[in-house]
Amino acid sequence: MLYSTSKRLFDFVVTSLAAVVLLIPALVVALAVRLTSPGPVLYWSDRVGHCNRIFRMPKFRSMRIDTPAVATHLLDNPATYLTPIGSFLRKSSLDELPQLWCILKGEMSLVGPRPALFNQHDLVQLRTECGVHKLLPGLTGWAQINGRDELPIPEKVHLDEEYLNRRSFAFDIRILFLTVIRVVRREGVVH
Repeated sequence: MLYSTSKRLFDFVVTSLAAVVLLIPALVVALAVRLTSPGPVLYWSDRVGHCNRIFRMPKFRSMRIDTPAVATHLLDNPATYLTPIGSFLRKSSLDELPQLWCILKGEMSLVGPRPALFNQHDLVQLRTECGVHKLLPGLTGWAQINGRDELPIPEKVHLDEEYLNRRSFAFDIRILFLTVIRVVRREGVVH
């Protein structure tokens, strides 16, 4: 109980500070998305959250508006759906900035398993069988820093379960630190 209360307080404080610091860069990204492709600045997707409840998660739009609503790795040629700045947004993880809103609302955490798409039934089922569905989804997680988009679903779930069993404040700090390193190096991003 103490860990979850401290985690929520940590999430709220860090995310509030990050939102202030990242406000100008987020506005620049929003303007760039708006100027480089038709459609809305934000893409809202239905995601599976705590206890398999569906919530709406925003991202800066990096794909064209006619892109099918499936995981990127399921598209025949994902690069053909990217907006002119989409590849940069994904590799730099700038497309994830609007998710800070979900952390402030308590639908996500800074660290946890990445929220599955509503139609990733295989991932949701495996996570439920392991008890991972009881965790708040995260902006980053143990699976994210150990392969990100390159991981097959069973390996991703194994790492999510490992996080479930090892979670602590120190482990969360380690994951956040390693996330910064991976993002700077642009490791593990398919597109």
